[in-house]
Amino acid sequence: MHVGVPREIKNHEYRVGLTPSSVREMVAHGHRVSVEAGAGRGIGATDEVYEKAGAIIVGSAEEIFATAEMIVKVKEPQAGERAMLREGQVLYTYLHLAPDPEQCADLVRSGAVCIAYETVTQPGGGLPLLAPMSEVAGRLSVQAGAHCLEKAHGGMGILLGGVAGVPPAKIVILGGGVVGTNAAQMAAGSGAQVVIIDRSLDVLRRIEAQFGARVITVYSNRDNVEHHVLRADLVIGGVLIPGAAAPKLITRQMVEAMKPGSVIVDVAIDQGGCSETAHATTHTDPTYLVGHVVHYCVANMPGSVPRTSTYALNNATLPFALQIADQGWRQALHEDAHLRNGLNVAYGQVTCREVAEALGYDHRDPLAVIGG
Repeated sequence: MHVGVPREIKNHEYRVGLTPSSVREMVAHGHRVSVEAGAGRGIGATDEVYEKAGAIIVGSAEEIFATAEMIVKVKEPQAGERAMLREGQVLYTYLHLAPDPEQCADLVRSGAVCIAYETVTQPGGGLPLLAPMSEVAGRLSVQAGAHCLEKAHGGMGILLGGVAGVPPAKIVILGGGVVGTNAAQMAAGSGAQVVIIDRSLDVLRRIEAQFGARVITVYSNRDNVEHHVLRADLVIGGVLIPGAAAPKLITRQMVEAMKPGSVIVDVAIDQGGCSETAHATTHTDPTYLVGHVVHYCVANMPGSVPRTSTYALNNATLPFALQIADQGWRQALHEDAHLRNGLNVAYGQVTCREVAEALGYDHRDPLAVIGG
């Protein structure tokens, strides 16, 4: 299979779809890999390093999209990239379609076969291709929140861990999944008072066993969410419903009643955000105020640490990429139900039920599409 890796063009996105070592694995399996010139610059991988790994360096994204059978990316294709997709071409990347009707409509029109990292599953549950970036984003959320709490950046001017005689900040984390657990690890290490809210008792028991008294666990209901959010200095939103839009746990009325100078870091923004006041921002302009509350809603947080993120992501995505390339997408998805769950759009049909329900499309059984 001819695999193409274009340079990422989303705002301050420095990751790349395949590392040089991943290219080497692809080539060893007999596949041809074309990489756009400069695609690996953000992770310190020069074109020469890619050529040594066996890649063909090409001068433009247009050439990549025109010739490759499978496009491997990190972030969702931007409008100009979507216009270059063609029928039957495989797109393998993060998509996050539920809150993005424009992207979904373009992918439907393209006829491309679109496999989303974030809905691929694994035996026993979990999202193996989302987990690495959730780990990174969870840890970054505490760094970002600490930065925003500084007075110069709009916050109330509070240090997460406090000092002797001065109490620490209160950090409330919504969701005890991968994002929440990694945020808690960083937050507890800072010396802050940490509260995790989740609706699963099993998750809360796991958090308690992992962190002990360093983290307070709270069952999620409207009263508890409101009580703790209104008393928080920093709220981190890490809730996720696979493939679907994030639930709006923080209402506009709650934001209006929060402490002046408090901060919301909405890691769920890729799926629309868990605050009614959230809208996506960029690394160039990461924050905005609603009333007196700072909102940090960068939609590609891990892009700020591209070396860590790219290598962590490739560890998870490469085995599935090899399956698709080695077997062809139809056979690979037919034989692997977990990879098949990643199919969101194909030949003009929406095959992810959550995306179809969120955006008003008819849902098509992926097996029917795979069978032609």
